[in-house]
Amino acid sequence: MQMIIVDDEAHWVDNLSATKPWHTLGIEQVHKAYSAQEALRILETHPIDLIISDVIMPEMTGIELIGKIRERDNKIKCIILSGHSDFEYTKEALRHHAVDYLLKPPTDNELLGAVKTAIDQMKAEWESVSSYERTEFTLRENFPLLRGQLLLNGLRGESLTSEEWTRKLENYHLPFRLGECALLLVRMEDEFGKYRNNGLQLMEYAIINMAEEILGEFANVWGVKEEHGYLAFLLQFREEDPSTIKETLLERLAMQLQAKVKQFLDGSLSIVMTEFFQFPDLLSDRYSHALAYFRQIVGEEREFVIRAGDLDQRVSQGPLDVIHAPPGLKNLLEAGRWDTAEEKLNAIFAELDEKWYDSWEHCLEAGYMIAASFAHFAHRNGHTLAGLLGEDITLLQSPEAFASISKLRSWSLGCLHKLRDGTSNEVKDMRSLYVKKIQAYIEGNLHLDVSLRALADHVNLHPTHLSKLYKIETGEGVSDYVFRLRMETACDMLKKTEKRVYEISSEIGYLDPAYFIKVFKRQFGVTPQEYREGK
Repeated sequence: MQMIIVDDEAHWVDNLSATKPWHTLGIEQVHKAYSAQEALRILETHPIDLIISDVIMPEMTGIELIGKIRERDNKIKCIILSGHSDFEYTKEALRHHAVDYLLKPPTDNELLGAVKTAIDQMKAEWESVSSYERTEFTLRENFPLLRGQLLLNGLRGESLTSEEWTRKLENYHLPFRLGECALLLVRMEDEFGKYRNNGLQLMEYAIINMAEEILGEFANVWGVKEEHGYLAFLLQFREEDPSTIKETLLERLAMQLQAKVKQFLDGSLSIVMTEFFQFPDLLSDRYSHALAYFRQIVGEEREFVIRAGDLDQRVSQGPLDVIHAPPGLKNLLEAGRWDTAEEKLNAIFAELDEKWYDSWEHCLEAGYMIAASFAHFAHRNGHTLAGLLGEDITLLQSPEAFASISKLRSWSLGCLHKLRDGTSNEVKDMRSLYVKKIQAYIEGNLHLDVSLRALADHVNLHPTHLSKLYKIETGEGVSDYVFRLRMETACDMLKKTEKRVYEISSEIGYLDPAYFIKVFKRQFGVTPQEYREGK
């Protein structure tokens, strides 16, 4: 939890920030602001929870400060301190939902009590937002989507531990357990084509409901439309009958589903049933097997109910798995997740080594997909792949890179490192360019608004992103640089010009000369005039 103490009287700010046991209330960081504008700058770069502010300050009152804060965030808690018991101030503070209005100097009990009240209010509000009942309601509203996505992830081979599967099945109120299941893959045939532009989703929904009604009498049913357009149903029978009996029953139920869809929806289905398998370990494997069965056995035939037996390995050795499993290599590159991308490549080569060590075609498939991902990344970032890879592009221009798994591994990992280093240098150059633009703008407009928000607008970046970028590149915050430049400029003008203090104050961005004098003295220990006179 973070807090700002705001007052133009520095001793108040320093005293309150340093001498009170804020940590006992859970406040981890206390920021000091000697003006309302300084407080607003802190708000732009830090997740502030609470503000304690004086009422009477130059440039902007504490009440006006709360108003500015309310324009940005209604959740920040505010406490007002004042040396005057003014009913109008109190009324305005309450109108802006201030937690308390305390007279200076407050006792420790008054101040810490007000802060504790503010913290209690925050906790109550966040507990309301994240309450169990509200979460449960939202979860129930989204159950169909969440359940469908979980099954899709399982079909695609997303790796989850047994504990994670058990927890998600329970959280989504799915009556499945880890163990024996079967999978139905259903293809809607040409008769449903007339609904493609209007009503197809309704037909799919109707078929899923009919499947749950027919199959659900004997088994738990979990259905979803998968990415190839098939309807997939995971089934787990409730009775512990032998597999042979369940296989016969499953075939009869699949034929019944087919007949009812024909009767009531005037459309035909083709259905591939898998053998019973251990869920979730073999889910992705049996799904891939059923897909292959549609391609190789069912083909263009219609209205079949077929059990997926062994496939003729002469037709296909099988697909690569890891390279197609999420997250994809292209997505990892776009997200800049270089370590995970390298892990992905190593997993691809491990699969090639283990399963396809003697298949040049699988090595070729992997190579083309890796190269396509690299080229997509280069083009998305305004480069050519040749420009980023240099001499390594020559291997890609001939079959040499794909001649063996070891050559493909060496080429791919080397190229990955070149892509990372090339874009890393580009990021550093871009950061440096932004810093130069910002500093040039500040130097030329020190007398104007050079707040973080104004600077961010000037270079078209979000204030938080700009703040982090500047700190990474220079080691200091933007506001620190502005303050340092103002003080250095003031010192230079005091020594080299005859301009009056109020003129210098205005030229470096301080509208209130008295406030400038106070800030200058706090920084150097002398007033501007004393500095000029060499005292």
